[in-house]
Amino acid sequence: MLFKDQLQFVWQHMKKNKLRVTTTVLAAMIGCAFLIVLASIGFGIQDTMRNELLNQEKITEIQLWGEESLSAEDEQWINNLEHVNVVLKKADISGVVESTFEDRTGHSQGIMVDMDAQAKLPSNLSAGRLPQTANEIVVGYHYAQTLLNKEDEAEIERKSKEAEANGTWYNGEEEGYKGDILGEEVVLTLTLDENGTLSEPITFTIVGILKAPSYEWYQDASIQFGQHIMTMFPQLITYPSSTIYVDSLEHVMPVLTQLKEQGYQVYSVVEQLEEMDLFFLIFKIGLVFIGTIAVLIASIGIFNTMTMAVTERTREIGVLKAIGASPALIQRLFLMESAFIGLLGTSLAIILSYAISFSANAILPHVLAFALSDADLTSYDITFSTIPLSLVVIAGSISLLVAILSGWRPARKATKIEVIHALRQEL
Repeated sequence: MLFKDQLQFVWQHMKKNKLRVTTTVLAAMIGCAFLIVLASIGFGIQDTMRNELLNQEKITEIQLWGEESLSAEDEQWINNLEHVNVVLKKADISGVVESTFEDRTGHSQGIMVDMDAQAKLPSNLSAGRLPQTANEIVVGYHYAQTLLNKEDEAEIERKSKEAEANGTWYNGEEEGYKGDILGEEVVLTLTLDENGTLSEPITFTIVGILKAPSYEWYQDASIQFGQHIMTMFPQLITYPSSTIYVDSLEHVMPVLTQLKEQGYQVYSVVEQLEEMDLFFLIFKIGLVFIGTIAVLIASIGIFNTMTMAVTERTREIGVLKAIGASPALIQRLFLMESAFIGLLGTSLAIILSYAISFSANAILPHVLAFALSDADLTSYDITFSTIPLSLVVIAGSISLLVAILSGWRPARKATKIEVIHALRQEL
């Protein structure tokens, strides 16, 4: 029997039992679709978190920690490493920096920055320039908003109580200084030691304003000083840190490895990325395993359909054997039928899965935004479901394999039917 004839033979018998075959195909489709959609959630969450990390500017940064500031020798050695662009030294200033401007006051976190190294990096300013003299500073994007007078403080307190009564909170964005703070002079008072000793008030000129933070909820009211601040206040308590900027993402791990081998305490977001990928690999394997259970349940329907087919076609099997059909041919015919059922179910499952995935990504952000009242999730790049080609191949292979295995035993049973018994079946 030619292969074309085998296909025609199988197709004709499937058409004779349309209802049974259709329900079996639907069961296989539901099982496979459940597997794909369930695993796609893992892929979707991973893509969302991975994109969130990759979109951060810190992706090519390496943080170097230590109780003491990086020495000139160490800085030179790191700068000489291949693919290292800049080593930027910073130090958080202990205590709060108090600002006075006109009738307004504010409190900020002070940061000492190596402005020469900062100048070698892409600009982090939304306006102005970097400090060039000792009495020049750069302030955070929300610095002006934190400069409050008594009327602002009273208004914030009133609005905060109203927001709290409504189950929300108020961030004070409508208060603060609304003019252009760039170029203005402010009087700053720094905390000099752990006892809270304050410095003499000194006037500084704001020459630059930092860009808005990546996260909308974060308010940046920091004040950045040049390294001259240590000359002006040598007793300041600082907590140093250094950031190493690498030229591209693929070179972060090699540089990180070299630094660790030399005993430096370093960290990079790329490490978090690798740990996240490992976690999601295990998570996705678990989801595929759970989804496979649904496919196995669907295989019961295929097994039942094929067993019924063997029983109903006992006489036909006897005729085929009588005219010389080999057991291998008979087994192949029934395995082809179970494979066809699995292939149809898998094909429909893939189409259905993509439809569900597309719908979920389009509708769920609006549903969640409605459930969370004023939260506008549609502005965030959230992916609830992603179906890569690899998932389709894995799920399709599992579904087809299970379908063929489900038809294996009935096919073997068909090869063992005796010709005389088969021909007597309907007599």
